Amino acid sequence: MKALCWYGKYDVRVDEVPEPTILNPRDAIIKVTTTAICGSDLHLYDGYIPTMKKGDILGHEFMGEVVDLGSSVTNLKIGDRVVVPFTIACGNCFFCQREMWSACDNSNPDPRIAEKLYGFSGSGLFGYSHMMGGYAGGQAEYVRVPFADVGPIKIPEGLPDEKVLFLSDIFPTGYMAAENCNIQRGDTVAVWGCGPVGQFAIKSAYLLGAERVIAIDDNPDRLRLAAEEGKAETINFAEEEVYEKLKTMTGGLGPDSCIDAVGLEAHGHTLDALYDRAKAAPYLTTDRLHALRQAIYACRKGGTVSIPGVYGGFLDKFPFGAAFGKGLTFKMGQTHVHKYLQPLLDFVVEGHIDPSFVITHRLSLADAAEGYKTFKNKPEECFKVVLKPGLNGNGNGRALSH
Repeated sequence: MKALCWYGKYDVRVDEVPEPTILNPRDAIIKVTTTAICGSDLHLYDGYIPTMKKGDILGHEFMGEVVDLGSSVTNLKIGDRVVVPFTIACGNCFFCQREMWSACDNSNPDPRIAEKLYGFSGSGLFGYSHMMGGYAGGQAEYVRVPFADVGPIKIPEGLPDEKVLFLSDIFPTGYMAAENCNIQRGDTVAVWGCGPVGQFAIKSAYLLGAERVIAIDDNPDRLRLAAEEGKAETINFAEEEVYEKLKTMTGGLGPDSCIDAVGLEAHGHTLDALYDRAKAAPYLTTDRLHALRQAIYACRKGGTVSIPGVYGGFLDKFPFGAAFGKGLTFKMGQTHVHKYLQPLLDFVVEGHIDPSFVITHRLSLADAAEGYKTFKNKPEECFKVVLKPGLNGNGNGRALSH
């Protein structure tokens, strides 16, 4: 079969690889009908996530058709259309029983690396390094799905792939980010980063009762989407000083909650952002936390900082004194996707949201490497890339803008 494989920094290729097979009675084999390139995949592409090996199959946002099942999987049948959570969870451990699915104790087959770095390992993840289990990802024609009796959700007939694909990651991630804010009626929420996760965080904040959402980015197209689709007020950080602007917009109080939907490759135009970039270039630091610093300083006293953006290592110049002095609450982590699948599918079915609004490019799997280049190098034109293994590769995958 064909699959998109990692070979090093900025080096991904579509290769012929062996098709997956059932290895455990709780496995399923999925024929991938639609997959996507996630902003988190760029951390792999840019070389920031350790323990990748040449030939690893990428991709953690995918859905498709069940074509084979292990003997213990009784909730699915051959031919079912399913969306697969990017977090892999056993359903039985201490954490799964408490719906903390991304903290699963049993789905990372080799937790030693994560334990050494973080103290404990989180769940296994599709296509996201050997530290997270070494599982083959879904940017492929077929994928093996472990614990298929508790993971995939069946999709009703009549719903096209593009309306439900993002249940696999970015829609639940944005929703959990907003939920972690403990939003009260009348709250103001500020969101750093207007990429796909930021856009879903904006919409989710309103769904959960926020009165105002303020979106922060320097990309005019992303800010326009946040305003038009998300009904957010906007700040372009290339043109305005964020902290002072937020104080003005909130009567000097600061936002009730701040969401960092950027993560470890944040950029900016202030001195601390330039410092971060200078230290990260020779890998003297692991993460650039410019956006997180701004969120901490801007958040009102007693507020919440929610962090769906991925961080991988150790943070330099972290303003912990400001967080302590203001009594901030921090909530963060990989998304407990399983918890949100049915409620968010219901939102889609009932017409409250059409998640496909973020898609700008539709490519064949054969064009996936070019899709990564475009996603990395043309953020003003490329917002979300969807890959269709069933399409012929011809390089003509640009979708009409929304």
